[in-house]
Amino acid sequence: MKIALATDHSGFEQLKDLMAYLESLGHECQDYGPQTLNINDDYPDFIFKAAQAVANGECECGVVLGSSGQGEAIAANRLKGVRCGVYYGPAVIGRIIDANGRVSSSPYEIVRLTRQHNHANMLSIAARFVSLNDIKAVVKLWLETPYSEEPRHVRRVDKLDRLAD
Repeated sequence: MKIALATDHSGFEQLKDLMAYLESLGHECQDYGPQTLNINDDYPDFIFKAAQAVANGECECGVVLGSSGQGEAIAANRLKGVRCGVYYGPAVIGRIIDANGRVSSSPYEIVRLTRQHNHANMLSIAARFVSLNDIKAVVKLWLETPYSEEPRHVRRVDKLDRLAD
């Protein structure tokens, strides 16, 4: 799978390790920057490039890192055809309900739902709040989770693109 990657200064070091990890799993990665660490950089400069690669089909999906992951997801979601979910840490609530209404033991269930229900083609991760091990686990799970293609989810995802005009 060809994956677009980008970050700001907050995820600069983690992105290098994530790219090496993804390539070890057999994925092809396209790094949209930054190429050097600059604590005054602006995430839209890099995130838009990665999101454009996903929107135009150059990459099948994208993973972006940032301080909270929120601004990065907002930037990516400005492009038609991009559906970017946010992950900012393992769930710590008393009980986690999976996509089928069953109790789940996975602290990463929200990531699975972004793929199954929302057909997310980008994932934004809060680099300041998520360990490198969790980043790797979450991205691997996200990439391996298929879209459910249930009619209600297909209908909703189709509306996202149709109503974005």
